[in-house]
Amino acid sequence: MLEISAGRVVDGNYVVLRPDGELDAYSVAQFREAFAQVSEEQRLLVDLSGVQFMDSAGLGALIGGIRKVRDNEGRIAVFSDRAAISRLLHTTGFDRIVPVKEDKLEAVAALDESPGN
Repeated sequence: MLEISAGRVVDGNYVVLRPDGELDAYSVAQFREAFAQVSEEQRLLVDLSGVQFMDSAGLGALIGGIRKVRDNEGRIAVFSDRAAISRLLHTTGFDRIVPVKEDKLEAVAALDESPGN
C-alpha cells in the first residue's frame, strides 16, 4: 500500500512530495498522478524516506515526473535516507540526472543548484 502526501513548506518556499510505502508496479499510477499535480511547482523535493521498496516501474515514474518538472522549468531534488533506495538510485545512475541526497537539508540546498548538477 502506498500513501502520498504533498505540501508546501512555507519558510522554505518549496513543495515536498512524499510517498510512503512500496513504490512498485501496483502503486505507480497513484504516484504518477500525485507527481502530475505538483509538476508545475518551481521547487520540488521528492522525499523517499518513507519508501521501503522501489522497483523499475517506480523508478520510471520518478524519471517521468522529473522530466515534467524540468519541462516546466522547475528545480527538483531527491532525499532518501534509506540505504537500499539510495543504493538503487546511485547504482542505476539516477543521481546523474537529479541531485540525490541522504541528508534532507542538503537536498533542500540542492534545489538552488543549477539543473543537472
